[in-house]
Amino acid sequence: MTTTINLGKIIYLCLFAYLISGCSKQESQVTSIRLAHGLDVQHPVHKSLEYMNDVLSRLSKGKMELVIYPSGQLGSEREILELLQIGTMGMTKVSASSLEAFVPEMKVFSLPYLFNDQAHFWDTLNGSIGKKLLDAGIPYRVKGLGYFDAGSRSFYTTGQKVTQPDDLKGLKIRVMNSQTAVDMVNTIGAAATPVSWGELYTALQQGIVEGAENNPPSFYYSKHYEVSKYYLLDEHTSIPDVIVIGTHRWNSLSEPQQKILTQAMEEAVIYQKQLWAESTAMSLAKVEEAGVEVIKADKSIFQQSVKPIYDELKGSDLEALIQQIKALGETQ
Repeated sequence: MTTTINLGKIIYLCLFAYLISGCSKQESQVTSIRLAHGLDVQHPVHKSLEYMNDVLSRLSKGKMELVIYPSGQLGSEREILELLQIGTMGMTKVSASSLEAFVPEMKVFSLPYLFNDQAHFWDTLNGSIGKKLLDAGIPYRVKGLGYFDAGSRSFYTTGQKVTQPDDLKGLKIRVMNSQTAVDMVNTIGAAATPVSWGELYTALQQGIVEGAENNPPSFYYSKHYEVSKYYLLDEHTSIPDVIVIGTHRWNSLSEPQQKILTQAMEEAVIYQKQLWAESTAMSLAKVEEAGVEVIKADKSIFQQSVKPIYDELKGSDLEALIQQIKALGETQ
């Protein structure tokens, strides 16, 4: 994986990780796993990670714990992944799109309108396809432990109301650092513009971008609704969050510890799915109260606009995986 981050910053992060590692070692007999992520402490993902820590403590009788660093304290998703690779950070939460550089098959989650519904989505994640993808990053020193629900991503804009693909034409829309996401937005007709999550509020406020796309809780907790007054529920992609652990840290755990961590992950997934559903409903209500116009899209029009993406994938390495997922939906 090509390193593009500032060398001074990575040295600082490594030093910080080393120092807190030294502190944790003084807490004898307790195996501490450091977990960093970029979301707010009120976000359902953070709350679910806290729940996972509670379960981990219970199952291990207080002998294991997660030490959680939220809100991007230790860097961006890309930076934290690199810390996992070199073994100075234990775990993180990343979007499946951020793992595309390690696991090209993860691109499938960024394809628009691939899943029939939530049941089809979770059948894919919980079945052989999802489990295979979790382990596919091991050669790159990262191992997936489980998936968190990140809902469906929809477009929001600052000054122009969007109800159909033509309304997006020419608009600068922020996307994640994912080539698949860039291709999707460009195919619809907008100008895909990668911007880091931490800089997006300012970019929207200053007109550097004229919109973005994300799920309702992220839209609400980021306060992007303060500068974006239109939210189009087109639900173009369902990209899960992935809880990953560096293989350095995973291999340092005993087999019983690995089993406990895996069980804690499984319980946290169930908890997070319920919390996410509640948070989605609450977030939509809150942004509407704040004056955001929430618009239900005619998805059939958007599905037609992205058909060229699937046409271009015919004969590619990804086509077989797409067909497997579609076939799974037909058996429901």
